[in-house]
Amino acid sequence: MPSVNPDVLRWARETAGLSLDDAAKGLQLGGARLSPADALGRIEGGEAAPSRSLLLRMTKTYRRPLLTFYLAKPPERGERGEDFRTLPEDRVEESAGKLDALVRDVFVRQRLVKEALEDAEEAVALPFVGSIQMDQPVEGVCRSLRKALDFELDQFRKKRTIEDAFRYLRNQVELTGVFVLLIGNLGSHHSNVSAEVFRGFALADKVSPFIVVNDQDAKSAWSFTLLHELVHIWLGQTGISGGAFEKHIEKFCNDVASELLVPQAELAEWNPRVQRIEDLVADISEFGDTRKVSRSMVAYRLYKAGRITKVTWETLTGRFRELWLQEKTSIKQAAAEAEGGPSYYMVRRHRLGSALVKIVKRTLDEGVLTPTKAGRILGVRPNNVALLVDGV
Repeated sequence: MPSVNPDVLRWARETAGLSLDDAAKGLQLGGARLSPADALGRIEGGEAAPSRSLLLRMTKTYRRPLLTFYLAKPPERGERGEDFRTLPEDRVEESAGKLDALVRDVFVRQRLVKEALEDAEEAVALPFVGSIQMDQPVEGVCRSLRKALDFELDQFRKKRTIEDAFRYLRNQVELTGVFVLLIGNLGSHHSNVSAEVFRGFALADKVSPFIVVNDQDAKSAWSFTLLHELVHIWLGQTGISGGAFEKHIEKFCNDVASELLVPQAELAEWNPRVQRIEDLVADISEFGDTRKVSRSMVAYRLYKAGRITKVTWETLTGRFRELWLQEKTSIKQAAAEAEGGPSYYMVRRHRLGSALVKIVKRTLDEGVLTPTKAGRILGVRPNNVALLVDGV
């Protein structure tokens, strides 16, 4: 058996966002003589060699393929676009590890979809990927997006609920050839990645572009995030988004997305009460609710228009975050008390999006995809693929 470089083991654990103690417990190490952390420390220090069974457990705990552990040395971290490189300083390393694992997982899914399209001889370069530049006027980019999506703001706002409005927008985006997924964890609620770590990310591939929206975020924010990431696709920029408002590319994507949902002309006719913060919170909440958009986005538009100061905008952002956390707790409690609910497969299809499920079903039926690869794309076991795609 090839030898294992202890530095690779330590790198795999750290990039998974796990402390020595948490990883050791997850790997079921330790005993009468050594604590779990001490046992793993000896292995990472080169004092003891890992068994093959331990390496197999590491593949699941660290979310890495087995071959990773036989690398000669830890790989250098590659760039993934402007916003993939670093997280803000106040974000914990554990979240960075979870996010890294999630991004790797989606990259694999995207590559498998692209390969399936190529094998089926259906791979076509989408003309809008990389079709715009950041020096173009925001309104011109908005016109381009509206036309490509056949997006009607009135139709978006007429939808009964925020979820229905997002469903309408998502459908219009998927009709262009972009796959839109709702993912906010690594397969269970124990691995949830907060919206403060990322709101969404885009893989700007010419053939099979992917957008991921963090479903841990408020539903009212999903449409804005989707449009923001779509602008990344139009720019041809793979990257992740999550609060880095000061970056030039993020400002541009925010400006386009917010103009599409709340045009400047409409905003100019609205006169919220700006003297007292409580009145402003109430007015913004009402304005956002009637237009199926998030309160934070409305506050951002007011700030960009010079209607409120940066300090006021930051205060509003903090207040709306507090309100969202309170609402999230209420939603969890209501869900726990409710009986029944949608089936696992219905929820899963919703998270994956109809475009992705349909192409997996079709290429699976044609023999292009194996059940194993189909399961990898859909994030389920191969024997659950048929139940997931059934009826689509």
